[in-house]
Amino acid sequence: MKKTLIIGASTNPERYSFMAAHRLTSHGHPIVMLGLKEGTVANNPILTGKPTFTDIDTVTLYIGPKNQPEWYDYVVALNPKRVIFNPGTENVEFETLLEKNGIEVLEACTLVLLSIAAY
Repeated sequence: MKKTLIIGASTNPERYSFMAAHRLTSHGHPIVMLGLKEGTVANNPILTGKPTFTDIDTVTLYIGPKNQPEWYDYVVALNPKRVIFNPGTENVEFETLLEKNGIEVLEACTLVLLSIAAY
């Protein structure tokens, strides 16, 4: 299973990050979540800040391009295998930086990837 970091996690059931947390856990993927506010989703805590994690396979983004620059160095330092840019989060500058660091970039929807068994 692919340990996934959700950046932009929310306790709001209408947010795609909330849905992704539930769908990832229901598919057996361990998750860690970072958001603006602490909370709990899918029996996992939403953390704030930029804590150190190990063994992150996938980072899935739910923050817009204008809020991403502060995350560039952090995500690169995590050295995930891939970063998923969900619809509306696409960012050529960030994607280029990731690829230069040997990190796979996907412009895709986490929910769709899970639904078609392509995660």
